[in-house]
Amino acid sequence: MLYWLLYQKLFPYFRVFRIFRYLTFRTVFASLTALLIGMLIGPYVIEKLREFQIGQYVRDDGPETHLKKGGTPTMGGVLICISILVPTLLWADLSNPYVWVVVLSTLAFGGIGFADDYLKVVRKQSKGLTFWQKMGLQFAASAAVAATLVRLDVRGSYSTKLMVPFAKNFRPDLVWQWMGHIPHAHWIAYLPFVLFVMLVITLTSNAVNLTDGLDGLAIGCTIIAAGALAVLTYVSGHVVFADYLELQRMPMVSELTVFCGAMVGASIGFLWYNAHPAEIFMGDVGSLALGGVIGTVAVIIKQELLLPFIGGVFIMEAASVILQVGSYKLRNGKRIFKMAPLHHHFELLGWSESKVIVRFWIMALVFALFALTTLKLR
Repeated sequence: MLYWLLYQKLFPYFRVFRIFRYLTFRTVFASLTALLIGMLIGPYVIEKLREFQIGQYVRDDGPETHLKKGGTPTMGGVLICISILVPTLLWADLSNPYVWVVVLSTLAFGGIGFADDYLKVVRKQSKGLTFWQKMGLQFAASAAVAATLVRLDVRGSYSTKLMVPFAKNFRPDLVWQWMGHIPHAHWIAYLPFVLFVMLVITLTSNAVNLTDGLDGLAIGCTIIAAGALAVLTYVSGHVVFADYLELQRMPMVSELTVFCGAMVGASIGFLWYNAHPAEIFMGDVGSLALGGVIGTVAVIIKQELLLPFIGGVFIMEAASVILQVGSYKLRNGKRIFKMAPLHHHFELLGWSESKVIVRFWIMALVFALFALTTLKLR
């Protein structure tokens, strides 16, 4: 909106507004705007959540040390979503279709999380949507993202080819090319791509949701992941960097750097109030939205296979739950961890909550740095 007003409309008359054409400048301002929004309206949101008695319901089978967190205002993800979307709409080029893909993805996954949190508040328990209800809605939102990308691919603005880390010449296409010779089979040919996108986005959304169990853990890891994605979106759209790093250049995706910058700023602003001991929890409205949009950005910039490193801690947490459930069912009730997700396992080993959080942040940073090094290791 400001980009349209200050650069596209006023720049011909006031040359000083030329600075707003630069992506790095708008990214910095989007990040600062998001941080400012989060810091300023955070106390108001916390007060209103307390006023409406929207408090956290702690799971019965969790660590006993978490019982004291019951009643802490939740659904703070609303604050995160506002802090991300407003700066994006202000500073990004709204004629870019990828901006609207990530904006609508944020709203869709945030809406699913909002419904889940709302049911928890109404029922006054830690269970909201059923597993299948939540998964069905997430798959539907992911399918909508995939369908939009298919349309962009048909127009020549997107590519369904995978970029494989460490292999610059191996780029498999997720579209059945042989079906192009079959009449009326055009959309069926995209089925592998659609299913892959649905899987990536849904898994990422749930992985962030599972990580959100300690004060500041998920949002701290999100800051790191969003920062890595900001770098990746910028170099993917930059003609010099993309050529030097032998990436598939996609000029239009560089505008997502503004969105990623806003996500970094919004996450830092929320961490101010979510740091241990937390004054507010993000709830599913925040964790599902953040996870969904991280997966969406990774799919758009063709870095899906780097997600296990960009969001390394998120993947570890999700894997611990899968392994724990699998072990319990296949080994007659035997467990691998003392408790899943993984952060609870270390709590029960005697680590303090703050130590678990900081050490997981360090691991997240190491994972993200490794993801960025793969850009040149090809």
